Amino acid sequence: MTDRLATMRVMAAKQPTNPLARFGLANELLKAGLLDEAEVELAAYLALHDDEGNGWLRYADTLHALGKQDAARAACDKGTEAATRHGHATLVSEFEEREY
Repeated sequence: MTDRLATMRVMAAKQPTNPLARFGLANELLKAGLLDEAEVELAAYLALHDDEGNGWLRYADTLHALGKQDAARAACDKGTEAATRHGHATLVSEFEEREY
Protein backbone atom coordinates (compact mmCIF):
# COMPACT_ATOMS: atom_id res chain seq x y z
CA MET A 1 0.00 0.00 0.00
CA THR A 2 1.32 3.43 -0.90
CA ASP A 3 1.85 6.11 1.71
CA ARG A 4 -0.71 8.28 -0.05
CA LEU A 5 -3.32 5.51 0.04
CA ALA A 6 -2.66 4.92 3.72
CA THR A 7 -2.97 8.64 4.40
CA MET A 8 -6.24 8.87 2.49
CA ARG A 9 -7.64 5.85 4.36
CA VAL A 10 -6.91 7.56 7.68
CA MET A 11 -8.37 10.86 6.49
CA ALA A 12 -11.60 9.24 5.26
CA ALA A 13 -11.92 7.21 8.46
CA LYS A 14 -11.57 10.38 10.55
CA GLN A 15 -13.97 12.36 8.34
CA PRO A 16 -16.48 9.87 6.89
CA THR A 17 -18.93 12.61 5.92
CA ASN A 18 -16.33 14.69 4.09
CA PRO A 19 -16.99 14.11 0.38
CA LEU A 20 -13.53 15.26 -0.69
CA ALA A 21 -11.87 12.77 1.65
CA ARG A 22 -14.02 9.98 0.20
CA PHE A 23 -13.30 11.08 -3.38
CA GLY A 24 -9.58 11.32 -2.68
CA LEU A 25 -9.56 7.85 -1.18
CA ALA A 26 -11.54 6.49 -4.13
CA ASN A 27 -9.00 7.92 -6.57
CA GLU A 28 -6.10 6.37 -4.68
CA LEU A 29 -7.92 3.03 -4.61
CA LEU A 30 -8.44 3.25 -8.37
CA LYS A 31 -4.74 3.93 -8.89
CA ALA A 32 -3.95 0.86 -6.79
CA GLY A 33 -6.41 -1.27 -8.78
CA LEU A 34 -8.62 -1.89 -5.73
CA LEU A 35 -11.87 -1.62 -7.64
CA ASP A 36 -14.20 -3.19 -5.06
CA GLU A 37 -13.11 -0.69 -2.43
CA ALA A 38 -13.16 2.17 -4.94
CA GLU A 39 -16.76 1.32 -5.81
CA VAL A 40 -17.75 1.66 -2.14
CA GLU A 41 -15.93 4.97 -1.70
CA LEU A 42 -17.28 6.45 -4.93
CA ALA A 43 -20.82 5.47 -3.92
CA ALA A 44 -20.28 7.12 -0.53
CA TYR A 45 -18.88 10.26 -2.18
CA LEU A 46 -21.82 10.49 -4.60
CA ALA A 47 -24.29 10.08 -1.73
CA LEU A 48 -22.67 13.03 0.05
CA HIS A 49 -21.99 15.44 -2.80
CA ASP A 50 -23.73 16.93 -5.85
CA ASP A 51 -21.05 15.79 -8.25
CA GLU A 52 -20.80 17.64 -11.56
CA GLY A 53 -20.14 14.46 -13.54
CA ASN A 54 -16.51 13.44 -13.08
CA GLY A 55 -17.26 11.28 -10.04
CA TRP A 56 -20.15 9.65 -11.88
CA LEU A 57 -17.83 8.86 -14.81
CA ARG A 58 -15.29 7.22 -12.52
CA TYR A 59 -18.07 5.33 -10.77
CA ALA A 60 -19.56 4.13 -14.07
CA ASP A 61 -16.15 3.00 -15.33
CA THR A 62 -15.47 1.18 -12.06
CA LEU A 63 -18.83 -0.59 -12.16
CA HIS A 64 -18.21 -1.55 -15.78
CA ALA A 65 -14.78 -2.97 -14.91
CA LEU A 66 -16.42 -5.00 -12.13
CA GLY A 67 -18.92 -6.45 -14.62
CA LYS A 68 -21.91 -4.56 -13.20
CA GLN A 69 -23.28 -3.37 -16.53
CA ASP A 70 -26.79 -2.35 -15.43
CA ALA A 71 -25.38 -0.30 -12.57
CA ALA A 72 -22.77 1.24 -14.91
CA ARG A 73 -25.50 2.32 -17.34
CA ALA A 74 -27.52 3.82 -14.46
CA ALA A 75 -24.42 5.71 -13.26
CA CYS A 76 -23.90 7.03 -16.80
CA ASP A 77 -27.48 8.28 -16.86
CA LYS A 78 -27.04 10.08 -13.53
CA GLY A 79 -23.68 11.44 -14.65
CA THR A 80 -25.17 12.75 -17.88
CA GLU A 81 -27.88 14.50 -15.89
CA ALA A 82 -25.31 16.02 -13.53
CA ALA A 83 -22.97 17.14 -16.32
CA THR A 84 -25.89 18.67 -18.23
CA ARG A 85 -27.15 20.45 -15.11
CA HIS A 86 -23.70 21.95 -14.55
CA GLY A 87 -23.09 22.88 -18.19
CA HIS A 88 -20.28 20.39 -18.91
CA ALA A 89 -20.97 19.53 -22.55
CA THR A 90 -17.65 17.75 -23.07
CA LEU A 91 -18.36 15.48 -20.13
CA VAL A 92 -21.83 14.76 -21.50
CA SER A 93 -20.13 13.61 -24.71
CA GLU A 94 -17.86 11.31 -22.72
CA PHE A 95 -20.88 9.66 -21.13
CA GLU A 96 -22.54 9.26 -24.51
CA GLU A 97 -19.42 7.51 -25.85
CA ARG A 98 -19.65 4.82 -23.17
CA GLU A 99 -21.26 1.64 -24.48
CA TYR A 100 -22.34 -0.11 -21.33
